[in-house]
Amino acid sequence: MRVYLDSVGCRLNQSEIEAYARQFHAAGHTLVAAPEEADLVVVNTCAVTQAAASDSRQKIRQAARGGAGEIAVTGCWSTLNPGAAAALPGVRSVIPNPGKDHLVADILGLPVEAFDLEPVARQPVPGARLRTRAFIKVQDGCDNRCTFCVTTIARGPGRSRPIEQVLADIRSALDGECREVVLTGVHLGSWGQDLSPALHLRHLVEAVLDSLGEARLRLSSLEPWDLDAGFFELWKDSRLCRHLHLPLQSGCGATLRRMARKTWPESFVGLVSAARDAIPDIAITTDVIVGFPGEGQSEFDESLAFVRSMGFAGGHVFTYSARPGTAAARMLGQVPHALRKERNKLMRAALAESALQYQASFMGSVLPVLWESATGLGPDGWRMSGLTDNYLRVSAEAPRPYWNRITPVRLVGFSEDSLKGTLLYSGCD
Repeated sequence: MRVYLDSVGCRLNQSEIEAYARQFHAAGHTLVAAPEEADLVVVNTCAVTQAAASDSRQKIRQAARGGAGEIAVTGCWSTLNPGAAAALPGVRSVIPNPGKDHLVADILGLPVEAFDLEPVARQPVPGARLRTRAFIKVQDGCDNRCTFCVTTIARGPGRSRPIEQVLADIRSALDGECREVVLTGVHLGSWGQDLSPALHLRHLVEAVLDSLGEARLRLSSLEPWDLDAGFFELWKDSRLCRHLHLPLQSGCGATLRRMARKTWPESFVGLVSAARDAIPDIAITTDVIVGFPGEGQSEFDESLAFVRSMGFAGGHVFTYSARPGTAAARMLGQVPHALRKERNKLMRAALAESALQYQASFMGSVLPVLWESATGLGPDGWRMSGLTDNYLRVSAEAPRPYWNRITPVRLVGFSEDSLKGTLLYSGCD
């Protein structure tokens, strides 16, 4: 059977898609690069925003229009809206989140134990999902009650995967010549709290580093309240990528209280300062929501000023959208949509300016780049794009492609959507 896999949303969804790829491959099926080539399409949906839900429905409809033989749908949007998902054209099965870890076994009619053998080497998912980094799911669900978030409803309570299972997935990734591993989860920083005995994320990171070889390790989004200054001692190991994504959501304390966040602007400043003191040149990126219910002009101004003061290396700005079933959707003081969009524009401009300043500080520096794509030929060779360990997007040209290689690059300027680099060939061959 020919199988096409696709997902919308977070890195956790991507890690689940990669797990499905290994399992279908182990069962003898072929992964294809486009839905029109497939007998089976699996779409892992998202519901974190209205736009993500819309994208999820669109991907399902596109697969049906492409003539996919059968469509299986899973993920947060379909879990919250199973009837609507089942009614879409071509959909033959809807697998809710509690059963998604057994999706491949259920579709193929195989016992779950069939996939408990030594895992096969990772193969990057074909097509648009071809990646040099392996996203490894270490945790699912969340016990926080942020008033804007529908993920807790869709994913359920927090659950940690044992270290042995995580390391088995990482061995598969390394056997597939992966150069960078990304640990991901809904609430990554809570990993280990539900295990017996209870553990901390640092224990998992240490275990991964012990078995990682020369590959890089990156951590996905971490809630600020899960970390302390001692956690940053882990970055004495140079294989840990110098990048932390710390969701702020608002720089205004009053807004954070209504969001039921467990961090405050003052404690956030202290945490970021400790990270920067311990990890030279670290990139700190963030998430910010604008237009949250009750956000008056003074609250937005306070949040904007705070973001400008932090020197973030980049970030995502989300225009608040009410998600059914969340506490925020029932709050008074819903901000007009036009004003939400205006605030989004201002906040994005602030983050873009600080990102540019961070990037400019590396002009002339030599940094290692993991090349993620090498497409077409330019005047000086292959056009390549990749990421430094501190999450700078770099483009360069070379006489031959260096896809899935880490090479030293001198940063020499800016291009439209990345930094320009010059390869130092002494480290390439």
